[in-house]
Amino acid sequence: MLALLAAAAAGAQTAREAARAESDLKAVKSEIAKIADQVKRDSVDRNKLTRNLRAAEVSVADARTELARLRRERAARADKRAALARDRAGRVAALEAEQKALGAELRRAYLIGREEPLKLLLNQEDPARAGRMFAYYSYFGRARAERIASIETRVAEIAALDAQLGAEETRLTELESEQQSQVQRLEAARTDRSRALAALEAEARSRKATLTQLRAEQDALEKLVRDLRRALEQYPVDAKAAFAKLRGKLQWPAAGRIVANFGAVRAGAIKWDGVLIATERGAPVRSVASGRIAYADWLPGLGLLAIVDHGGGYLSLYGHNDQLYKAVGERVAPGDTIAAAGDSGGRSRPELYFEIRRGGKPIDPRPWFRSAAPP
Repeated sequence: MLALLAAAAAGAQTAREAARAESDLKAVKSEIAKIADQVKRDSVDRNKLTRNLRAAEVSVADARTELARLRRERAARADKRAALARDRAGRVAALEAEQKALGAELRRAYLIGREEPLKLLLNQEDPARAGRMFAYYSYFGRARAERIASIETRVAEIAALDAQLGAEETRLTELESEQQSQVQRLEAARTDRSRALAALEAEARSRKATLTQLRAEQDALEKLVRDLRRALEQYPVDAKAAFAKLRGKLQWPAAGRIVANFGAVRAGAIKWDGVLIATERGAPVRSVASGRIAYADWLPGLGLLAIVDHGGGYLSLYGHNDQLYKAVGERVAPGDTIAAAGDSGGRSRPELYFEIRRGGKPIDPRPWFRSAAPP
C-alpha cells in the first residue's frame, strides 16, 4: 500500500514538473516574441531600405520552404503511385493465374460431361464408388464457385486501385503546377531582394555610411543579446552537458572555408566578433551543442539568424541563413540541423556567420573546435 502511495505521489510530482516546464516554455517564448517585435520596430521598421530587404529575404525563405514541402509531397505521391502500380500489377498477375486455372477446370468439366453424375446415380453396381464420385463432383463444383468469386473480388480490387491511381495522377499534376508557381514566386522574391540589396549598397557607398551601418547593426545585435539574456535568466536551459567543458571538442557548424576570423578588422575600428565561413547555398547548418533555440528571426546585418542557448551563460549564433528549421523554444542536440546556409542579411555569396558568447560577450570560437578549420 505504501509503495502504491509513493508511486502515485511520484507520478503527481512528475506531472506537476511537466506542467511547470510547459508553462515556463510558453513564458519564455512569449518574452522572446516581444523582444523580436521590439527588434523589428527599432532596427527594421525605422529604415525603409532595411525593411524592404527583410521583407524580400523573408519572402525568399518562405518560398524556398514551401517549394521544399511541395517537392517532398510530390516525391511521396510518386512513391505511393509506384507502390499502387506494383500492387495492381501483382493483382493482375494473380487474376490471370486464377482465370487460367478456372479455364482448365472448365475444360475438365466439359470433358467429363454434364451427364456423368446422372449416370452414376442410375448405375447401382458400386454404391461406394458412386458416393465417392458424388463427393468429388460436389467438391469440384464448390472449388469452381470459390474461384469465380475470387476472380470477381480481384477484378473489384483492381478497379479500386485504378481509381486510386487516377486520383494520384490528378494530385501529381496539381503538385507540378503548384511547384511551377512556387518557383515563379521564388524568382520574384529573389528579384525583390536584389533590388533591395542594390538600394542599400547605393546608400552605403561612402566609407562613413558603411561604418554607420555596421555600428547600427552591431548595436542591434548587442541589444538583442542583452534582452535575450535577461529573458533566458528567468527560464534557464537544462543542458545535458556543461558547455564550458566542451572547449576543444566541438564540430564546426557547417562545411566550408573561413574567410573572416575573430578579431580581424572589418571596417574602421569595427572588428569581427565571430568567424565567417564561405559555404554552399542550402548547406546544412548544425547546432554545435545541445541547448534550446532562443531566437529565430531576421536581424539587420545577419539576416535570418538562429541563436541557441546552451546554459551557463553560453550562446551560439548562426547568421546569414536561407532558411530556419527550428522555432523558439525547441530543444536541439549536437549536430541537429537548425538552418540552411545562405546569403541573407545582404551578403553577396552564401556564408555562415558564427559566434560564441559567454555572459553576453563574444569570445574566439576557434579554440572550441576539434579541428583548426571546417571540413
